Amino acid sequence: MNIIDIIEKKRDKKTLTKEEINYFIENYTNGKIADYQASALLMAIFLNGMDDEETTNLALAMAKSGEILDLSKINGIIVDKHSTGGVGDKVSLILLPLVASCGVPVAKMSGRGLGFTGGTVDKLESIPGYNTKIDMNTFMQNVEKIGISMISQTLNLAPADKKIYALRDSISCVESIPLIASSIMSKKIASGADKIVLDVTVGSGAFMKTKEKARKLAKQMIEIGKLANRETVCVLTNMDEPLGYAVGNSLEVIEAIEFLNGNIIEDVKEVVLELGANMLKLAGIGEDIEQNKELLMKNIKNGKAFEKFKELVQMQGGDITYLEDVEKFQKAKYIEYVYSEEKGYIRKIDAKEIGKIVCELGAGRIEKEDEIDYSVGLILRKKVSDKVAKGEEIAYIYANDTEKLGIAKQKLLKNIKISEEKVEKPKIVLGKEQ
Repeated sequence: MNIIDIIEKKRDKKTLTKEEINYFIENYTNGKIADYQASALLMAIFLNGMDDEETTNLALAMAKSGEILDLSKINGIIVDKHSTGGVGDKVSLILLPLVASCGVPVAKMSGRGLGFTGGTVDKLESIPGYNTKIDMNTFMQNVEKIGISMISQTLNLAPADKKIYALRDSISCVESIPLIASSIMSKKIASGADKIVLDVTVGSGAFMKTKEKARKLAKQMIEIGKLANRETVCVLTNMDEPLGYAVGNSLEVIEAIEFLNGNIIEDVKEVVLELGANMLKLAGIGEDIEQNKELLMKNIKNGKAFEKFKELVQMQGGDITYLEDVEKFQKAKYIEYVYSEEKGYIRKIDAKEIGKIVCELGAGRIEKEDEIDYSVGLILRKKVSDKVAKGEEIAYIYANDTEKLGIAKQKLLKNIKISEEKVEKPKIVLGKEQ
């Protein structure tokens, strides 16, 4: 067996065997297959696709290219949650303590933000003292003690995926459903969960720009889950505008804290309840999705979810006085209002462009090594379909640099579109695949 024959086979639109896929992953990971050869194969996959079995074999081979987290010591069904990315996405900060408060163990390894999408780890680290880099024994013990731990990806999970992802980016082979599906599922399988709920975001601020492509990706990941013996549910959610009002690390943490204290934001609520209800169902808590949503709301109203979040933060070294008094979070030097230059109704708030603006303020990374500023970002005052008067506040910008502030203000006004006629409020949960 050799890589040239494998490239030729996929070039000619033939199906690769499990052995051929394993050979490629093993030898590309250990450096015996060169980047130019891997590039040729990835381009052939991009152009000619893969069937469900091939895609599953690719996901499993990538999962097995590194360490696999063993969660078998934890009592209960472990349900993992993953989002395909977005802007203003503070869902994990709310959802996971909420689910844990219902008795479902949460052992979550999250990523950092790169580019215009934020990362859960960066948001958690904006809480002074919170340690995302605890060792695996402590991670497992925390889950056993309080039912939840959220950390950065410390294990060498799916190293083949890291190499392949970087290569795909450099040869313009990112938007391939089999390659995206196998990339996501390889990490989920390696993370050790019994069952998986995926938030597949759709729109401007998402990887999948259309509902049709998102549904296709969801179906592919569900098939991988079935063949890998991991029951998987995919919820499609709207990411044309930012989720909630806050975009930026500590600003999103504050919004999450306020949500857990009962200051409910409607679009965030819809996503949290839909994902949470499906997590509870997979964990065996309740078969009825609507009843599960009622249980989740009950645990927000009675304070159990917020108490679980405080337990999590305290267990991992965080200062919970910041959760009890959000005014303690470090503020940016400059907080400037942005006023509408016309009257009418908000027609569009471009999530991707908002994400870029916040990234350029310093809240995100262009390169993986970039330092981020936890205090900067923006808070929207309006959502799509809201009425706005000329001269009315439409956002606050939080900045530590006057030049960046000026640029952000100009760009923000360009990317909030206003029309004379009222537009419908966008649907948030767009569907479910299982």
